Amino acid sequence: MSVETVVTEDDLAEMVEQVWASYLDPEGVSPLIPTADADQPTEVHSTVSITGTWHGHLVYASSMQAARKAAGAFLAMELDEVGQEDISDVLGELANIVGGNVKAMLPAGCFLSLPTVVLAPQTASYYPAAERISGLWGVWDGEPISISMWQSTKTGDNA
Repeated sequence: MSVETVVTEDDLAEMVEQVWASYLDPEGVSPLIPTADADQPTEVHSTVSITGTWHGHLVYASSMQAARKAAGAFLAMELDEVGQEDISDVLGELANIVGGNVKAMLPAGCFLSLPTVVLAPQTASYYPAAERISGLWGVWDGEPISISMWQSTKTGDNA
């Protein structure tokens, strides 16, 4: 049985702010600036699924340039040293970190999947049995970033 989420957009924003301060912008010189654009284009995304007492997904999406910058910051590398495998690893880890924090706020009995990373437009992956229930959209150095939660619309479905 799926239960209503208890994670608010404010909770999600706080989790993302902590990730930014810890991994992507520890000096506080390049914060994620929130926007109201829930439909901004993204080129790459990573997902972790949550199953058990709550069914849904946490999706981290960004432009390729923002993903490259995130990988550089996370791995302490220069941008020209960052390869596709680095980008994929870091995108997966970012979804995993935020997804783990979301899972911790959900009722007991939830499980987190391994991350799935797609280095293709967001339309390459979608969840037909899930609806977006919250999200944080922003710009990081002029590049789009979004972190959204999707809840399954079918009980027991791993959408």
